[in-house]
Amino acid sequence: MRSTVAGVCAALLLSGCAHATASGLAFRDPPPDPAHPADMAAFVIPAQDGAMNAMMYLASGAAPHPTLLLLHGFPGNEQNLDLAQAARRAGWNVLTLHYRGSWGSPGAFSFGGAAQDAHTALAWLREPANLARYAIDPARIAVAGHSMGGFTAASAAADDPAVTGLFLLDAWNPAASAADFATAEGRAMWHDELVSDLPPLAGTSEAALIQEIVSGGERLDTARMVGRYGNRPLAIYGAERGGGEASRGYLALARAAGNTHVTGAIWPTDHPFSDKRVALAQALVLWLGTLR
Repeated sequence: MRSTVAGVCAALLLSGCAHATASGLAFRDPPPDPAHPADMAAFVIPAQDGAMNAMMYLASGAAPHPTLLLLHGFPGNEQNLDLAQAARRAGWNVLTLHYRGSWGSPGAFSFGGAAQDAHTALAWLREPANLARYAIDPARIAVAGHSMGGFTAASAAADDPAVTGLFLLDAWNPAASAADFATAEGRAMWHDELVSDLPPLAGTSEAALIQEIVSGGERLDTARMVGRYGNRPLAIYGAERGGGEASRGYLALARAAGNTHVTGAIWPTDHPFSDKRVALAQALVLWLGTLR
């Protein structure tokens, strides 16, 4: 009977049954497992010329768990840890991290380096010792990213066919921003933002970050990565008062590229989804439940 109910809910993702299921998984504490309780683990992931300070939110239960790599934006003031907690309540492990050169992680920060860090984190999740230590199911690893984290998530998922799903939140396209520096107004806008975002970053500067955006080309092109991702589960949520137009473009591009598993919406909110956090957690948990 339980399997029948679960099958009906999975089939009716837009129905009241599905929304009730999502609400329960996202906002009700699961029954405790005294032998294998939910937990947290802090550690450092080695990465090229530095390392990433990381945290794993561990789901309760002994069986190997599906695992979500959750990547924050630039510089990472909004870390979306409410989404990590919601995913864990739904039975997912969640790995969060700070890129090299950000928030105390050793090394120098760069946009390309952050994308490389996402690749490194995926490889780390699949190391045999880590699979055993953190009860990770290697066949169910998904990636989610917000803003610049959408770029790093798309980069890693496009290059890794074993990733089972990609969840983008108002994903930023650094390559598309290069045009901003052609005007004085655009340069002034970026100056104001970079000045406030630089304090938690190390080994970089306003000039270095601007030069990387201007010269990055395809290496920093989120749209290109969405097109390369293929026909795998893909969710794209954008913000009208943020990068909504870019997100509309990603949705159209994925569908034109033949992805029959793409879903998403553009919501009337700001870039950090400030007044849509509950809806966002529900959308994530519902989507994670479709990944088989």
